[in-house]
Amino acid sequence: MKQPFHEALRKFAFQDGALSDLTTLDCRQTPGFFTKKGETKGKAAGQKRLQRDVERLAKLQELLFANAQAAELRRSVLLVMQGMDTSGKGSTITHVVGSMNPQGVHQVGFKKPTEEELRHDFLWRIRRETPKHGEIGVFDRSHYEDVLIHRVEELTPPSRLERRYGSIRQFEKELVSNGTIVVKVLLHISREEQYERLSKRLDNPEKHWKFTPSDVDAREKWDEYMEAHQLALEETDKPEAPWFVIPADRKWYARLAVQQLLIETLESLELSWPEATFDIEEQRKRLEASR
Repeated sequence: MKQPFHEALRKFAFQDGALSDLTTLDCRQTPGFFTKKGETKGKAAGQKRLQRDVERLAKLQELLFANAQAAELRRSVLLVMQGMDTSGKGSTITHVVGSMNPQGVHQVGFKKPTEEELRHDFLWRIRRETPKHGEIGVFDRSHYEDVLIHRVEELTPPSRLERRYGSIRQFEKELVSNGTIVVKVLLHISREEQYERLSKRLDNPEKHWKFTPSDVDAREKWDEYMEAHQLALEETDKPEAPWFVIPADRKWYARLAVQQLLIETLESLELSWPEATFDIEEQRKRLEASR
């Protein structure tokens, strides 16, 4: 690597202004992993780094959970994952979040609202699933569906959509003020790569269950969805709840980027193991006496 990977990730922080137009992002680039011979060596190095830091991420998550349980630390993390169909949200969560202890992870995939949920404000069901202190919450799709799909499919009047951006900003600000670190990730895939991934699903009978005609419906409105994503990022990217736009044509890179963002976030808390609230030697003697 020519530069520290975390330094390379700064390039994808939307608030830096480098991503004023999503359509200009090269979805196959892999900053931090440069090679003279092309993708193969970069992929191998990236996968090695991903595996190397599995234990590191797991330990940081345990530190967060332990401090909330033993020291009543009022902190949590919310990872918001967005992206077009086949962008790799599910597999990234499997490879990254799956390496952590499920006891301290709260993962939710928001689907079409139920009749009960529709009777409430669009954030009602979201608030019910936010992480508790000590947890890492993961939203596989999120409250942003209510300004993305709703804008493109014209499910909500424009005036109400505009108010929703403000509601989202306020909601995320409240989360942060209550001790939750909000990390928002857009896995940005190219139209060409999505075609290849959807084609592979159709070619493989074992993957037909993952394909739905609605995938093509959304693809036919690709430009409209790109505009909706662009607007959502512009309206809701704030220093306290930043967006990161990760190029996702290369799955190994997207997974590694999300892993490193989580590691960086948890390390920023500078946690240490909670001290014992009891006399260790006394308890050791009691334990020995119980043999």
